[in-house]
Amino acid sequence: MKAIVLAAGQGSRLKPLTDDRPKCMVEYQGKALVDYILETLRTCSIDDITLVKGYLADTLVRSGTKNYVNPLYARTNMVYTLFCAQPELNDDVVITYSDIIYRPNVLESLLACSDDFAVVIDKDWRSLWESRMENPLEDAETLKLDTSGFIKELGKKPSSYSEIEGQYIGLIKISKTAIPAVIDFYHHLDKSEIFDGKDFDNMYMTSFIQLIIDRLMPVKAVPIHGGWLEVDCPTDLSLNF
Repeated sequence: MKAIVLAAGQGSRLKPLTDDRPKCMVEYQGKALVDYILETLRTCSIDDITLVKGYLADTLVRSGTKNYVNPLYARTNMVYTLFCAQPELNDDVVITYSDIIYRPNVLESLLACSDDFAVVIDKDWRSLWESRMENPLEDAETLKLDTSGFIKELGKKPSSYSEIEGQYIGLIKISKTAIPAVIDFYHHLDKSEIFDGKDFDNMYMTSFIQLIIDRLMPVKAVPIHGGWLEVDCPTDLSLNF
């Protein structure tokens, strides 16, 4: 098992904290976000870790990691960043955003899932969102499950809470068996297509996952109940998880 940390982002909503560092190096309770992630990965016996850097890449240096750079970080998105590290997509892999922190039991739940493509969803998302904003429905995204716990839909704008059976948190696992099909699928997408309002290079990860669900393979939801935090704006830094 290896891990790829998507750490190219600037974090403009965290300015001025990100004027001199990438978003993942902003400190939460005295420690950089990326260091929480590295610690949790290693606690769960994942030592083969790749950082995909972008904004102020030279400032993000951590021992014991492989390093790739997305040189187009300012005009691309998460999926593009992931495939900057395509040479590392050759084994069972955990893919994690770098603006989230989570307890080891969250990652352990994902690792325990035997499905080829799995993502963590928070069933108790609403209490976290209510502590972060006045109207959670404005920021949250749809997530609908079938009766077997596979995802039918995610990443769309919800019209009601009934369309949200959990929130995708930015933590994914893909098996070595499934990796070749996922890589091939990505490279054969129509690059002129618009994906949820974004062009190919700016495609959201949730849009890519939805395409995989619709056209390639089932995606299993791994439910958790809290135990994580997303840091997207300065007020998030005052929350506990």
